[in-house]
Amino acid sequence: MDKNLAGDSTPPRPKWRKVAYGGMQIGYDDNYTDETFLEEMVMNANVVRRDLLKVMKDSVSISQYLCIVALVVLVWFHTLESSLDENLLLLLDLSLLALGFLVLLLTEEKMLSLSLLLRYLVNITFFTTGLYILAPVYQTLTRSISSDSIWAVTVCLLLLHLFLHDYSGSTIRAPGALKSPSLTSCISVNASIVASVFVASRLPSRGHVFAVMLFSLQVFLFAPLVTYCIKKFSFGLHLFFSFALFGLTLYSVYALHRLFFVLFLVLVVVVNVVCPYWLIRMQEYKFEINGPWDEAKLCFDITD
Repeated sequence: MDKNLAGDSTPPRPKWRKVAYGGMQIGYDDNYTDETFLEEMVMNANVVRRDLLKVMKDSVSISQYLCIVALVVLVWFHTLESSLDENLLLLLDLSLLALGFLVLLLTEEKMLSLSLLLRYLVNITFFTTGLYILAPVYQTLTRSISSDSIWAVTVCLLLLHLFLHDYSGSTIRAPGALKSPSLTSCISVNASIVASVFVASRLPSRGHVFAVMLFSLQVFLFAPLVTYCIKKFSFGLHLFFSFALFGLTLYSVYALHRLFFVLFLVLVVVVNVVCPYWLIRMQEYKFEINGPWDEAKLCFDITD
């Protein structure tokens, strides 16, 4: 009788509480969950339903930069074939530089100041002078390497450049921007510069090397900044500029070879139509589960 009373006097098991810290609770396993565990499960809470037209508009930036790189390659080809002389290339460089500054003045007039423009001009002056001094070095840099190896490495570097390029931003910090370019964007720029050096090392004269290097660096460094400022200023102007660039690139590629024209046209269609359609279709099969087992996320900035 006393033994039964002693057994009945044992304290009841405490109620389980859902706490993040505090150690194991007495009477419960460490991985114990009650019957309300799955009541907080949420499915597809953070899945973004995308619109096909919006995705196609966003993909225009990718096709736009593909056209820019294609035009650079065309200039390289015609220079190597002696179809473009150094004087014409220098005129093209000056025209692109003046046009780029004009676009920045029109689209970023609130962010640009006279001191900033003067600093840009001084940097460009030092940059151009150093490039002209180093032109003989670039011309003889790969003399001991076969041309087949040079072209193979150049193609790989351009593919790496396109793969790592930041299509939503700029390769250099835009006026008034708070964030600097990412690491992958910097690697992409370096790959394009090395590819330009390899191509310039196969040119016949110092003037050609200087003109081609100046053209390539202007495009790879400043063209993304100009297109970013145009897109931020007016999306309609961005679309107009992109379609004009499409037309110019397709015409130039068609003049070079019809097969390249067909391949490039297919690439543009795939990027602007097929890939957005695939993305929208794949969204139907996206299944995301969230619940109390997820890691806690801070709802405030820890730097404040």
